[in-house]
Amino acid sequence: MSTNYHDITIAFAGVCQAVSLVQQFAHQGNANRDVFSHSIKSLLITQPESALAVFGNQISHLKSGLETAQAQMGSTNGKLDTEIGRYWINVLALSQKLNKSPEAKAKLAERLQQIERQLPLYENDIMADQMIANLAAIYSDVISPLGSKIHVLGLQDYLVRPDIQQKIRASLLAGIRAGILWQQVGGSRWQFLFSRKKILNQAQQFYKSL
Repeated sequence: MSTNYHDITIAFAGVCQAVSLVQQFAHQGNANRDVFSHSIKSLLITQPESALAVFGNQISHLKSGLETAQAQMGSTNGKLDTEIGRYWINVLALSQKLNKSPEAKAKLAERLQQIERQLPLYENDIMADQMIANLAAIYSDVISPLGSKIHVLGLQDYLVRPDIQQKIRASLLAGIRAGILWQQVGGSRWQFLFSRKKILNQAQQFYKSL
């Protein structure tokens, strides 16, 4: 069976985009609203027709994730950010633990369905503060208990703010969503050791098409 680097790279870019949002919220107290929105909206795409459908069928919705993925896979013009590296490795590990727990998966699906039912109360805006808070709670209740906590670095002034904590957890949940997709399309950790170049080349191709 041939490996589908097209879809694996889309999913990996999704993970990278989510963890780069985590880093921005933790260090700067904010992040690009559109980028955040593309990642958060992916949480409600539970029956996608393709990998790209998870991100609104637009590769441009993953621009920031593709930039991060290229730097992480060894693109020469970006310096390796070890903090981001630690985040995506941890997110993929947690998404694998989630995949192995039918109970946690069922709970996650149920909680995301609740979010969908609540949406009309917030004018269908998944970015409403209360929606972000609800997504953050799902991360705390369903994902956190699965494994070692992801230690987020940043400025204490931001890290103590409940609204920033919620945005960070919601971003991590979006990362888990992309991590599940990564497994579904045949992603494996070995590829990061032996096929980095293939992932990098595919990310560069996507990026050039933007």
